[in-house]
Amino acid sequence: MSFKSMIQDMKGELGSISRKSFDVKFGMRSRSQRVVQDTSFRINALKQSCWANMPPELLRDVLMRIEASDDTWPPRKNVVCCAGVCRNWREIMKEIVKSPEVSGKLTFPISLKQPGPRNSLLQCYIKRCRSNQTYYLFLGLSQASTDDGKFLLAAKKCRRPTCTDYTISLNSEDVSKGNSAFVGKLRSNFLGTKFTIYDAQPTNSGAKVTKCRSTRLVNKVSPRVPAGNYPVAHIAYELNVLGSRGPRRMQCVMDSIPARAVEPGGVAPTQTEFLHGSPDSFPSIPFSRSTSTRTKNFSSPLESGENEGMLVLRNKAPRWHEQLQCWCLNFNGRVTVASVKNFQLVASPENGVAAGQEHENVILQFGKVGKDVFTMDYRYPISAFQAFAICLSSFDTKIACE
Repeated sequence: MSFKSMIQDMKGELGSISRKSFDVKFGMRSRSQRVVQDTSFRINALKQSCWANMPPELLRDVLMRIEASDDTWPPRKNVVCCAGVCRNWREIMKEIVKSPEVSGKLTFPISLKQPGPRNSLLQCYIKRCRSNQTYYLFLGLSQASTDDGKFLLAAKKCRRPTCTDYTISLNSEDVSKGNSAFVGKLRSNFLGTKFTIYDAQPTNSGAKVTKCRSTRLVNKVSPRVPAGNYPVAHIAYELNVLGSRGPRRMQCVMDSIPARAVEPGGVAPTQTEFLHGSPDSFPSIPFSRSTSTRTKNFSSPLESGENEGMLVLRNKAPRWHEQLQCWCLNFNGRVTVASVKNFQLVASPENGVAAGQEHENVILQFGKVGKDVFTMDYRYPISAFQAFAICLSSFDTKIACE
């Protein structure tokens, strides 16, 4: 048997198992509802086959070729299936598959919590379901936002007497905080002008980045907080009653991302795996991060003004088009419908680092392309989860901002 036919046979067996167990495992009802799920479960059929006893060197070579050839969805599900065969296969695939920062690809569920590509925008889109106030994030498989994309995340809106919550989940069928697929939430104030993004798991024990007087970053232990209540970002919309001050103005303070992450060679914290177990075990999350980044106890930077050291994003100011008589931004063809919700976020000069091209690079852009369809493109140093939560804040009603 040739090496090429060996890989084809393995893919054929993976495809058969995937159709029978991968989709059934998570109760998928349609192609558009497939969820990127953790593959820690065992695929007994493949585990008992001839592929389970391959020599380690040959196995690694085969898996590397599968990862390289299946670089887009839906074929990339073969890579996910390989990681679910056994612990040995999983460890090899975790070494082979690079993070979105390097590869520009979303493969495993943890990819949604990792920073996006450094040199390009990762193109996604959001579909809004008005009937049940649910929002679905998809990875775009082509330039068209109407294609059958790869499902990534779902969020459900829940109005409360004093605020609004958006619960975010890996499961499109059960978007609730009690579900094991719950990854975080977005909460607004009563007016819909201030929002806080909460992670279900702590970013380095639920701490934030800041500086002390000597400009060295310091570390203080964060007090234990309830599961699902780890603040990772704050969003504020400037008051603009009756739209007298032009389009919306917003600012995002990323508590866990240092300001220098947007500079060449800058590093943002990167979560490498989901933590399983009780909240008491949270401090053991492994991260890859810069050696100079330290942390401090959490407090609301939008209220206290302590933004020093943290990455601050602001919306790029649109320009007034005299002929069209409207405010315009260049979305490079990714946005086609005018809307007050449309925005682009760039690094703010408030970050205190030398101004340069990195401050003009769009880190997140969001805009309307249909009645209930919106594009969402993001890049390093924010993750798909953070980008999705920021975009959800734009959907919320803002009486005092427009």
